[in-house]
Amino acid sequence: MNKDIATPQHTKTILNKFNFKFKKSLGQNFLIDQNILNKIVDSAKVTSKSGVIEIGPGIGALTEHLAKRAQKVVAFEIDQRLIPILNETLQDYSNVKIIHSDVLEANVDQVIKDELDEVEDLVVVANLPYYVTTPIIMKLLTEKLPIRSIVVMIQKEVAERMAAQPGTKDYGSLSIAVQYYAKPKTEVKVPKTVFVPQPNVDSSVISLNLREAAPVEVKDEDFFFKVVRSSFAQRRKTLLNNLQNNLFTKEQKPQIEAALEEIEIDGRRRGESLSIEEFAILSNKLLVLQK
Repeated sequence: MNKDIATPQHTKTILNKFNFKFKKSLGQNFLIDQNILNKIVDSAKVTSKSGVIEIGPGIGALTEHLAKRAQKVVAFEIDQRLIPILNETLQDYSNVKIIHSDVLEANVDQVIKDELDEVEDLVVVANLPYYVTTPIIMKLLTEKLPIRSIVVMIQKEVAERMAAQPGTKDYGSLSIAVQYYAKPKTEVKVPKTVFVPQPNVDSSVISLNLREAAPVEVKDEDFFFKVVRSSFAQRRKTLLNNLQNNLFTKEQKPQIEAALEEIEIDGRRRGESLSIEEFAILSNKLLVLQK
């Protein structure tokens, strides 16, 4: 099969042949643009020494481009109906392994050991379903996997939130969670017209290059993220109000105020004005107050 998968006509032919109907619940939008696919693979810096984990290969459009450049591609596909299609569209590529599994339930670390043990460079590359973007990315970031980078096509607004800086409207707990583990960079803006079916929103390709160490020192990671989430719970409320309403109690207000004063952070500020460094200082200081 020498025809590229990702052309409008060829995609249509494959879908008709297998009588495939899109499932809205799985957020299926297939790419039909060679140029965008090449840009995704370029952004991921895939070489003949790379092992790639792909999530949601669909009918194999991106998988094919990855297989041409990578040492090996392991793709997780949740939809049983796509397995026979992938077996046919990717039959010319002996370096592709399809796993029928929900990546959120999979032991990705074990799959890496079993399937990608030989590779010296490991990246995740995917066109992610919008509805499950954040859980998948957070799973990959928090499981301490031996990956260099995560390069994914996601909803444009979500990409903007992941890369946002303090003091902007997009900056929030997701920005801090992602930036704690990785350095985000928006690579390519993608119009909705390059998908079948067309989604309602535009997309972006974002690369998350994993950090070797966290950018800040926190005494308790779980508590750090609790402080962050609490501080953004009601965006219009001040830091002090959010902390006492969502993490502590009204009775602890004097102690919170004293802690804020000691580290010279004004309790009247809003969460979106604090840098990740300030949140680290804040969480380390408030740790003694948690019940």
